[in-house]
Amino acid sequence: MNPPELEFVYAAAFDLEPPQEIGATHDGARRIIPIVPGGTLEGPRIKGRLVGNASDWQLTRPDGVTVVDATYAIETEDGVLIQIRNRGLRRGPPEVMARLAAGEVVDPAEYYFRTVPEFFAPDGPYDWLNQSIFLCAGARYALGIRLWVWRVV
Repeated sequence: MNPPELEFVYAAAFDLEPPQEIGATHDGARRIIPIVPGGTLEGPRIKGRLVGNASDWQLTRPDGVTVVDATYAIETEDGVLIQIRNRGLRRGPPEVMARLAAGEVVDPAEYYFRTVPEFFAPDGPYDWLNQSIFLCAGARYALGIRLWVWRVV
């Protein structure tokens, strides 16, 4: 069996609004993080910008792991709209996670932030996004996020 390979798809940079705290629930602390339209993504086969209303609905579980669940749309440079749902996990040592929560700049190598983006592209030049599994590594900043996405081939 051949192990899967990864093909780089794009890097993205999005600005965030301050979190809106829902608060403690039976399964952990919930919050909403609005994502500001206009952020960009760029890669070898796709370039675009974030459009419309977007947000990350997060749950921090009692074990300290944050479950991220972001839904957003991009418009490619040639005018195609693509919906993305990006779900995954962010975790790290408690002191590192406290620094992130305080808005400090933390080296992404100090914590785990991985997601699996799912694309909903219309028929046409970006249909290849509907036909593969993707992996994403992320970096969180006080009011921003950076994402790097690969296609599993």
